[in-house]
Amino acid sequence: MKGRIKMYMTRINESDEEMIEAFRGLGVSRNLATTIAYLKNVDEASSLDIEMNTGLRQPEVSVAMRSMRKNNWIEESSKKLNGKGRPTKIYSLAAPLNKIVRHFEEKVKEENDARLTLVNRLRSLSKE
Repeated sequence: MKGRIKMYMTRINESDEEMIEAFRGLGVSRNLATTIAYLKNVDEASSLDIEMNTGLRQPEVSVAMRSMRKNNWIEESSKKLNGKGRPTKIYSLAAPLNKIVRHFEEKVKEENDARLTLVNRLRSLSKE
């Protein structure tokens, strides 16, 4: 297997689906939620691994990776296959899952605080 990347055959399971739905309930895109759920189960994966094991298409994986990269949630490395073509990017979670969840928790708190501020403003306006 020299020069080849090991394919990970870890598929999304029922527990992962539950996690994906919980993320979706917070407004996280299906692509990002699915990618996070998949990467938590493997040490590392290529885009192709993610595509084949999640049902996402390549552009959907790329969009999810862009978001994860922006938040410093993934590590990226490259592996060359048989000396030809571009190196394949390999991804792994760089942040623990609880840190990723905390990010969304903070986002929800900020949104709720903003809504409560508007409610309080409406209350004060209704008293005038």
